[in-house]
Amino acid sequence: MLSSTLILVLIGLAVISAVAGVVGCYAFLRKRALVGDAVAHSVLPGVAVGFILSGTKDPLYLLLGGLVFGYLAILSIDLIHRKTKLSEDSAIGLVTTIYFALGSVFLSVISNSGNGDQAGLKDFLFGKAATMTEMDVTVFLIAAILVVIAVAIFYKPFLLLSFNKDFANTQGWKVNFYETLLSLMTVLVIAIGLQAVGVVLMSALLIAPAASSRYWTNSLRKMMVISAIFGALAGIGGGLLSLVGEDMPTGPWVIMILFLFTLLTLLFAPEKGYFFIRRRNRNNLRKINEENVMKALQQFDEIGIKEVTVSSFLDKRKMDTDQLQKTFNNLFDKEWVTKINDVYSLTERGAIEAKRIVRLHRLWELYLTQRLNFKEDHIHGTAETIEHLITPELEAQLVKELDYPTEDPHNKEIPYN
Repeated sequence: MLSSTLILVLIGLAVISAVAGVVGCYAFLRKRALVGDAVAHSVLPGVAVGFILSGTKDPLYLLLGGLVFGYLAILSIDLIHRKTKLSEDSAIGLVTTIYFALGSVFLSVISNSGNGDQAGLKDFLFGKAATMTEMDVTVFLIAAILVVIAVAIFYKPFLLLSFNKDFANTQGWKVNFYETLLSLMTVLVIAIGLQAVGVVLMSALLIAPAASSRYWTNSLRKMMVISAIFGALAGIGGGLLSLVGEDMPTGPWVIMILFLFTLLTLLFAPEKGYFFIRRRNRNNLRKINEENVMKALQQFDEIGIKEVTVSSFLDKRKMDTDQLQKTFNNLFDKEWVTKINDVYSLTERGAIEAKRIVRLHRLWELYLTQRLNFKEDHIHGTAETIEHLITPELEAQLVKELDYPTEDPHNKEIPYN
């Protein structure tokens, strides 16, 4: 049975990590990951100043202090980049180190002040879930609700800003206002997230869920939902693991779980995962080999060669022997070729398919010469590649565009079924 304190901590971690995943999508798409890291380090002096002003670890004071210094960091980066010859990444590095050093100085001052409430402030470096209070979680919930409302209201301008800032400008959107709002949201999320994962790892909490979710969808809405789920699961899992051991920081465990999600995503995500891409490339290679062999068989047929063996094929076309044998086996399984005593010939269905491939090759060669003014001796290689990509719709357009041609640039027949 989970205690009420543990439930409270897990709720806080889930909220922080989920909302970080949402806002992190914008930082990821705008390629602002390093800015998030700079802000995370810059919030530390704000937290320290909030403690100095209040004399206690009041979450409102700590949050306000973090917001002020985090936004000052963004302004500092922009100012240094615009007013000096330093690049943006140099400005980010400079601001990150200066503000973090300032925060370390403030923490040293606090530690020497004798204030008994200072205990736990250094947990902001690496995060520690056990230090959360009911007041902390309440503040986190309010901040998260504000961020979600802002995302819902300003979804369209944020979308334009993330993908095409220049277009948003030309459409009359108040780009500076929306950039400022996004910056404030980022700072707010980072300020509340420090207690979960700490200064050092906060940028990972922003970027890792977003980077993982991007592999699963091309929709920003779905991306934010998936990112929030990844973040929440990592927050809960990291919190449980950190609470198992004494004085075990939360941040590293949360990030390790996010790393696991990212690794699994890189390997298994549909469309973009490693194994999916590997399978797709393998299928594409098989398709290309099959079509190349079928095209060659059709060309042999045109000069009177109706039957071939592996060795006779290789006498006329260069191809790896094992790969050719495997391709013939695939074509036999598809009933596109017959096999009698290791002699292969096209079936009726295979002849139709072979003519289609030859037709696409010769149509594209004709298009290159007639419409793009390619020389006849420069078109074969391009047609060899494009023929595998031409869809039936594109084929119909080519035939119509070229006025139903019967011969290619080399005066060879364009076969129609």
